[in-house]
Amino acid sequence: MKLVRYGAAGAERPGMIDGTGVLRDLAAHIPEIGPAMLGPDNLARLRDLDPSRLPRVDGAPRLGPPLSGIGKIIGIGLNYADHAAEAGLDPPKEPIVFLKATTALSGPNDPIVIPRGSAKTDWEAELALVIGTPARYVERADALAHIAGYLVCNDVSERNFQLERGGQWTKGKSSDSFAPLGPWLVSAEEIPDPQALDLWLDLNGEPMQRGNTRTMIFGVVELVSYVSQFMTLMPGDVITTGTPPGVGSARKPPRYLRGGDVLKLGVAGLGEQRQEVKEWRAG
Repeated sequence: MKLVRYGAAGAERPGMIDGTGVLRDLAAHIPEIGPAMLGPDNLARLRDLDPSRLPRVDGAPRLGPPLSGIGKIIGIGLNYADHAAEAGLDPPKEPIVFLKATTALSGPNDPIVIPRGSAKTDWEAELALVIGTPARYVERADALAHIAGYLVCNDVSERNFQLERGGQWTKGKSSDSFAPLGPWLVSAEEIPDPQALDLWLDLNGEPMQRGNTRTMIFGVVELVSYVSQFMTLMPGDVITTGTPPGVGSARKPPRYLRGGDVLKLGVAGLGEQRQEVKEWRAG
C-alpha cells in the first residue's frame, strides 16, 4: 500500500497509489495521513479498500511529505561501511544519532534551497522508516512490529555548518527544505527485507550515489531498538538510516550543490524524488 499527500503546501489531501500507479483520493475515508492512522488496525482498514472505487486524481498535482504531524526526525550518521571507507573514518561502535528539525520537511519534488551563508550544501539519499506504534526499550526481535512503513529521504546537509562550526550536527541538517520525504509512504508488508534495497542519486544526470542497504553497519532492526533505549519513539516519528557512498564532500575535489543543479534519487520499491536547487534569497 502506497499512501500519499497531494496538493498545495499546507493544504494537502490524503491519497493512495493504486496498482497501476494512478493517484486516488482518500478524503472520503480519512481526513489526513498522520500519526493516528499508523496503527495496525487503521492501516488494515485502508488496505481493505478497493482502490479502483476511490476517486481518480487527474493531472500531476504536487506531492507533499506523505505524512503529517511528524514529531521527530532522527538521523543516523556514518551508517554504511562503504561510506565510512570513502570518508576515511573508522566505522562507529554504536549508531551516531542526531536530530533534524521538522521545519526542514518538504515534498519529494520541492526545491532545495541553499541556506544563507552556505558553501558546502551536500546530498544524501537514504532509506527512512516511520514508527507506527509507541516504542520504548524495544528488543530487536520486536523492532519490526513497530514500523508502519518506509520512504525515501534526502538528508540534505550543510557540511560547514555540520562539521566546522562546533556543537552538534543538527544545525547542518535542519535548514528549510533539507528533509524531502516521499513520494509515498510504503506500508511495511511491501518491504519484507529492508536490508536488500538499492539506493541511487544522480546530479544533473551524472551518477553520484549507488549503494544497497545490506552494507549498513547497523540495520533497521538494530536502529529501532537502539534509539528506543534513549527516547520514546511515537507514531509518526521518522528515522532516516544513513547514506551510501558518493556524497559530494567525499569527492576529489569535493562537489557541492549550486543554484540550477537538479538531483534525482530513489530507493528500490519506494519511488523517486526530483529536486531543483535554488540559492537563498531574502524575502
